[in-house]
Amino acid sequence: MSAMDTDNDEISVVLPSTTTSGLSIALHPLPILNISEHFIRLKLQKQKPLPLTLGALLGTQNGREVEIVNTFELALEGDGEAIDHSFLVNRRDQYKQVFPSLEFIGWYTVAPIPTSRHIGLHSQFTGYCSTPLLLILQPTANLVGSADGTRQNLPFKAYEQTIEIKDRTSRSVFVEASYNVETGEAERIAVDWTAKGGGSGTSLESHLQTQRAAVKMLHDRILVLIQYVTSVIAVEAPTDHGILRSISALLASLPASENKTFREEFNTESEDVQLTALLASLTKSTNILNDLVDKHTLLTASREDRYGGGGAARRTRLQMGGARLGDWH
Repeated sequence: MSAMDTDNDEISVVLPSTTTSGLSIALHPLPILNISEHFIRLKLQKQKPLPLTLGALLGTQNGREVEIVNTFELALEGDGEAIDHSFLVNRRDQYKQVFPSLEFIGWYTVAPIPTSRHIGLHSQFTGYCSTPLLLILQPTANLVGSADGTRQNLPFKAYEQTIEIKDRTSRSVFVEASYNVETGEAERIAVDWTAKGGGSGTSLESHLQTQRAAVKMLHDRILVLIQYVTSVIAVEAPTDHGILRSISALLASLPASENKTFREEFNTESEDVQLTALLASLTKSTNILNDLVDKHTLLTASREDRYGGGGAARRTRLQMGGARLGDWH
């Protein structure tokens, strides 16, 4: 074995492709979209071809079966080699409140291949997960197209950390793990909707765009009239009495919306809205009062049972005794 081969073996932190991981990984579309968006955003903000991109993976693990469902971005401390653990714990707990079934299962980054730097970062996540995963986005990877929906269609690779013993020395290395893209019905609909531009062809958006264009056109024409009148007043434009009369007629027609019928309809609509809000408030207050009465009744009934039936029971017994006395007389 040559010295060059030895150097390559020491530099590489990934075991050969003949060594495979026994993990079964299911990757959902949301992490793919999140990681891609995170990388592109940092690339444009920092104007770097390959900025440092780090994030956490959330999902579930049952034995050797892992499911990557969601992600969130991570923050760094100091020189960028240490993870901000307080930020990680806070974000993880926040996601845990919303998605109780999701656990921290690993982290992601963007790089051509794993390096010794990734080994150092990877060791910082072992306190949150015994065997964290590493998901790498490889933007410069040469993709091999296939129709089976596996990882060859995507520039992502998943790795699991292991220990390599060689020449009586041990070191931490990565072993590649295969994965499949798994989507549910709701995820397929969301991805399809996103791929089509977020529903840009809907009738509602077309209607709003038409309204916006009409308002913009009206605004531009009003600005033209204002500029003309300003120029006439400043004696910077010739006076055209026909145009001025048209402007005056237009202004005279504006107060037509303040007629009696319009004001009555407007007041009716306003009162209906206020009445609806008042009814909602009364309904809420009635429900609260009803709950209070139920609690009071329950408490009173419990007290009467404890002390031998209470006043109501005594009154009932006296009435029954008086009726029997009247019958005897």
